[in-house]
Amino acid sequence: MLQLTDVVKNLLIINIIMFLGVRFVIEPNLLAVYYPGSPYFQPYQIVTHMFMHGNFMHLLFNMFAIYMFGPPVEAVFGPKRFLFFYLATGLGSFVLHMAVMHWELTSGAIPMSSMNIPTVGASGAVFGLLVAYGMNFPNSVIQLLFPPIPLKAKYFVLIYAALELYLGLSGKQPGVAHFAHLGGALFGFLIITFWHKFPTRFN
Repeated sequence: MLQLTDVVKNLLIINIIMFLGVRFVIEPNLLAVYYPGSPYFQPYQIVTHMFMHGNFMHLLFNMFAIYMFGPPVEAVFGPKRFLFFYLATGLGSFVLHMAVMHWELTSGAIPMSSMNIPTVGASGAVFGLLVAYGMNFPNSVIQLLFPPIPLKAKYFVLIYAALELYLGLSGKQPGVAHFAHLGGALFGFLIITFWHKFPTRFN
C-alpha cells in the first residue's frame, strides 16, 4: 500500500468532500466552469471546477490516479512545488480547453449554445501528474488493466496522450474534454522542462 503524502492526502479529502457536499448543499453547476462568454461564467469557477466531478466513477478514476501517481511525484517535488504544479496544470487544462472551444465556436464547428455546457473534473491536473511521473520515473513499470499488460511509464504517457489527441480531433468520444486533458499534460511538460533548465529553490 502506498504511503500517502500530505498534499495528496488533502487533495483526496477536498475532492471527496466537494463531491458529497454539492449533492446536499450547493447546486453543482455553480462550481463547474463555463466558457467565459457564457452568462453562467464566474471567475471563481476557473479553480472550483478542478474539484468537481460529474459522477462517482469520474471521481473514483481521478482519485485513484492521484493516489497512485501523486505520492512519488510529491516526494520528488516537495509539498509546495507539488501543489503549485497540480494547480498550474489544472489551470493549463482550462486554458487549452477554452482556446479550442473558442476556435470551434468562432468557426461554427459547434453551436453557440455549447458555451453554456459546464466542464468539471480534476482530469487536467491528473494528466499533469501522469507526465510528471513519466518524466521522473520513465522506466517504472505500470501494470495496465485494459489490456492486461505491463508498460513502462514513459510509453504509457506517450500512448495515452496520443489517444487523447486522436479522440479530440476525431470527435469519436463526445462529451469528454480531451483537449483539457492534453492541456494538463502540455503544461506539465513545459513546467518540468522549465524547472530542469532553470533550477530554483521551492520549499
